[in-house]
Amino acid sequence: MKKILYIESSPRKDRSHSINVTNKYIEKIKASGDIEIKKIDLWNYDLPEFDGDMLNAKYAAISGSEASAPENNAWAKVIEIFNEFQDADHYIFSVPMWNFSIPYKLKHYIDIVTQPGLSWSYSPEDGYSGLMTGKEATVIYASGDGYGEGTGFESYDLQKPYVTLWLTFIGFEKIESFIADRTLFEPEESEARALKS
Repeated sequence: MKKILYIESSPRKDRSHSINVTNKYIEKIKASGDIEIKKIDLWNYDLPEFDGDMLNAKYAAISGSEASAPENNAWAKVIEIFNEFQDADHYIFSVPMWNFSIPYKLKHYIDIVTQPGLSWSYSPEDGYSGLMTGKEATVIYASGDGYGEGTGFESYDLQKPYVTLWLTFIGFEKIESFIADRTLFEPEESEARALKS
């Protein structure tokens, strides 16, 4: 059975274009085989603050030094969330554009799961290496306007380049994208175009 983790990052739910397109995509893949889908709604998910103890635990992991008991407790939360994240074969992300980038809840989640020894490693000889290898990702993007090639607004798009860079950094090699753009102006057409692209 193929395990799929769906990470939803829009709070608009049935009014969200990224969620609407993702739901249509999921309907298609459900018909294609034996799959199990787990959903994480980041707006109803307990994301701990990445604060002092957690940050100190991260640097203890990087340097190989011993962490304090409060730091180890904070790091245990990171490991719990990461273990849930890494337990999939295929990942689906629905990502609306917010102020040219991604929603802060998704950034918060990324900051928690992107940790040394968990999703990436570093050595002086080899540099950075992603540890999330052998996995696939599908990213459904939505934006109110168009920022693609030839629009003259390519540099405004910090959404798709960031998500692609992050996934590549942690080891994903197969990443497919669907884009629903100009949702402010032609919402139904933009959703229909996305899955045809």
